[in-house]
This record gives sequence, structure tokens and C-alpha cells, in this order.
Amino acid sequence: MEPLTEKQIRSSFVNCTKGEAARLRLPLDFAELPWEDLDFLGWVDPGAPLRAHLVLPGAQGPVGISLRVPSVGRTSAVKSSMCQICLTGHASSGVTLLAAPLAGARGREGNTVGIYVCADLACPLYVRGKRLPKLRAGRYEESLTLDERLARMSGNLDAFAARVTAA
Repeated sequence: MEPLTEKQIRSSFVNCTKGEAARLRLPLDFAELPWEDLDFLGWVDPGAPLRAHLVLPGAQGPVGISLRVPSVGRTSAVKSSMCQICLTGHASSGVTLLAAPLAGARGREGNTVGIYVCADLACPLYVRGKRLPKLRAGRYEESLTLDERLARMSGNLDAFAARVTAA
């Protein structure tokens, strides 16, 4: 992913108001982000821990998606879960359901779409093996190359973004 400026990030959001985008806080380590290892930028808002944000490259420029983080953890007995973006297996606390308001009038009416995703939103780092999940069997043995796994992750994320934007 090409490095983005704060202005580019704030103007990219499709499912929140300009005021909400102006108030969001960027990642604490924004100045040190490993852009060369990121296929998208994802973070939990340090000033509002029940908000998360994704910014992904798009054909017309970056696309930002605001997400809601559940206020309480899941209480299921499931011991492991899988991220729907990067397909990394985690202990159940390593994956969370995030809800994105739909873009436009449908989102203002309260309609959302959800996705189970790595709780730290570090999917590109998991796919590249630069971060390991706490669950020992987190990365399943695959015959896909790194480029194929990255393409699958991008496809999964693009499909989610299309559901949010109703494109």
C-alpha cells in the first residue's frame, strides 16, 4: 500500500460523516507504520475503543470504512475462530465481529453489515508471517504462494467493502 497522509485518510471514509472522520484518532504508531507490508490500514481508534477503521486502496483512491467494535466480548465456548479477511486462526479472543454501517441513506437508517476479523486488524502482517497469532495452529499449512494468499485477502476485503458501499 502506498503511504497515505492524514488528510487522505480522513477524506476517504464512505460510511460516516465528515465530522466523525475529522474526530477519529489515527493509530498511535502512524508515523512508523510499515506501509510496505500493508495491503490496507486497519486500527482500533485509540480515543474511542468501540470504533475501528479500515482504509483500503480503491480504483478511485483510498476507501475508508468506519466500524463498530462490540462493547463486550463473545461469551461462546468456541476455543478458536478464523478471520474472514486473511483466514488466520486465532484463539476466540483474537477474532471479533465488527459491524460497519452501510454507506449512504441505508446506513443512516441503521443498516449494517458485519465481518469476523482479526481483533488487532493486522491481517497483512499475519499473511506475511510478520506477526503470529497466539493460537499455535493459527496459520494453517497451505499450498498457496504468498502472492496468492495476499490476492485472496484483498479479494475478501474488497467483497466486504462492496457490501458496505453497495457497489
